[in-house]
Amino acid sequence: MNKTLLTTGAILGILGIILGAFAAHGLQKLVDADAIATFETGVRYQIYHAFFLLILGGTSFLNSKLKKVIFYLVVIGVLFFSGSIYGLATNSLSSFDFKTIAMLTPLGGLLLISAWVVMLLGIIKRKMD
Repeated sequence: MNKTLLTTGAILGILGIILGAFAAHGLQKLVDADAIATFETGVRYQIYHAFFLLILGGTSFLNSKLKKVIFYLVVIGVLFFSGSIYGLATNSLSSFDFKTIAMLTPLGGLLLISAWVVMLLGIIKRKMD
């Protein structure tokens, strides 16, 4: 599980850097400043959770079962939260109306919060030395 967490964290980080660079350099002529700021919010939360997975994968304070639950909450949460934000910020560039799936954003946020709560509960329940 640790290798999966580390690999996924690295991939999310790489994609976050690429998307952040795209927002800073590629989107400026295509969408307005508000859309870029919105896009950057998605990037920021993706990067936060990339680091979260990297830290989690490099530690042993939670068991594999909890790490797996957190992994799925984070991956689905980032896809829903950041993914829907990317779509909404660039909605004018697509023939698909991302406003139809706007409810994925708060659902993704709830999944990300849940991942942190699961980690917290795992830490609280763990017998520390």
